[in-house]
Amino acid sequence: MPDIFLSYNREDQDRAKVFAEALIAQRFDVWWDVGLRTGEAYDQVTEKALKTAKAVIVLWSKKSVESRWVRAEATLADRNKTLVPCMIEACERPIMFELTQTAELTHWQGAPDDRAWLAFLSDVKRFVAKEAAPIVAAPTAPLAAPTVEETLKPGQSGSAPSLAVLPFTNRSHLPEDEVFAEGMVEDVISALTQGVNVRVLGSTTTANLSRAAIMDLPALGRQLGVRYLLEGNVRRVGANLRVTTQLLEAETGASIWTAKFDRPLSELAELQEELVTDIAGALETRVYSQEIERALKKPGDITAWEAVARSLSAYRKLDAAARANGIEEARRAVAIAPDYAPGHAMLAYALSHAYLSSPDDPAEVQRIRAIAEHALTLAPDDASVLCFVGRALSVVGYPEEGVRYTGRAVRKVPGSGLLQLYHGVSCVMLNRPEEALSHLKTAERLMPGSHLMWMVKGWRAPADREMGRWAEADAAIDECISLNPSLEYGYVVKAHTSMHLGRDADARRQIETALRLGMDLTQAERLWRRLNPNSPRLEADIATIRALYAATEPGA
Repeated sequence: MPDIFLSYNREDQDRAKVFAEALIAQRFDVWWDVGLRTGEAYDQVTEKALKTAKAVIVLWSKKSVESRWVRAEATLADRNKTLVPCMIEACERPIMFELTQTAELTHWQGAPDDRAWLAFLSDVKRFVAKEAAPIVAAPTAPLAAPTVEETLKPGQSGSAPSLAVLPFTNRSHLPEDEVFAEGMVEDVISALTQGVNVRVLGSTTTANLSRAAIMDLPALGRQLGVRYLLEGNVRRVGANLRVTTQLLEAETGASIWTAKFDRPLSELAELQEELVTDIAGALETRVYSQEIERALKKPGDITAWEAVARSLSAYRKLDAAARANGIEEARRAVAIAPDYAPGHAMLAYALSHAYLSSPDDPAEVQRIRAIAEHALTLAPDDASVLCFVGRALSVVGYPEEGVRYTGRAVRKVPGSGLLQLYHGVSCVMLNRPEEALSHLKTAERLMPGSHLMWMVKGWRAPADREMGRWAEADAAIDECISLNPSLEYGYVVKAHTSMHLGRDADARRQIETALRLGMDLTQAERLWRRLNPNSPRLEADIATIRALYAATEPGA
């Protein structure tokens, strides 16, 4: 068992040598990889030294912060509470470690009487000398029996991915922050249970895990039966309290997402619920994005849940190919599991999107409605079913009915950004712009980085427009187009807004772009009527669009 494990990037070996020799001179047993003997298995020896060292000194530099090996070693040391980092070059540390007290030794070249070095050396001695913290026994009670959905084999309905929240670390070392760290775990778990795209274990499952168990993530993932693990820490930074979180893949221990959230200490009591929902919303969005990518890479043998995820992923865009892919994957979900309600709801939603740009067809409307009603028969209280059914019905001419279903979905699961988005859309179509903006803003906060963010921005534009907020509407549709430049209808909305703001030449250019992308006047008018059926200015808006298209005709 070495006293010290030295973690660094190979290109910093000369600087690492200075540290190693200075530490050895202090009679420490130092492990660094130049001491490997020929024939030793590098990974095995390194891992053993890393896990058994009393202190892990990480040398942060521009090269080491980019090294996945150094970051992985720092992550493991942080979990094992043996991390002693220092800066040897000015650089931006990985977000997960920027809150950790880090020695500043960029200037140090080996002088034994340097004050910064002596302070750092004192910290190292404290780590090496301290007694190991007592190990808390892992729970011996058997885990709860898996639900029926959790035991389904591929090719059946399946379910959302599972996640466990590990105990958060109190980096402030203040008693009141210890209480806050414990409460954060409970609150984040509670918020995640209100989502629709992740299943989370209760806190009692992880509260008493041993340090050894938390270090061995693959074994812990298998023990808990989860795909993802969330770890985090809290720390005071000036007048703020900062919560830093990291999402880990249990099977590999790889970090797939990190984020930090700040709130003023003076307002924390009022903002704590918002902080928790922000963390849970961002986390659910990241997990769902990861699952979508995982599902898209599978050549076959997918579950119905994965097929629904693949269907929704098609709406990264909203062109003919996206609509066709969305329908195909939704039909796949229904074929895999004929009684899987979200599959039928997603199919109704996908077909309604295709209908948006199609000529009037009462028979198709009734077919979509029948599929939606069948989904409700199978699962009348499922939030995702209510959401997709509500959106489908709104699109095919039943906005009053649709908003009731999306409203029920949001009331059941208020922490889901996806449900907030679709209820906001339904409110726009029913000409309730103020209510719509409230839900769309919540969706934007809860799902940062979502592939549907273009939709959030796109629907903020008509909501702002109906409230007379033309500059805000113009900014929103600009953001929508920047996120989804192939959205033909977006240029029609942009043209209409530009015309109202007195930018006639720009308005004509936007219509020219829409035409180049394949949206003629008939399609533009059809979409405008179907997406804004209750707007009191509908006919005036249609007249503006007709005039814009006429102005772009040859010879106009």
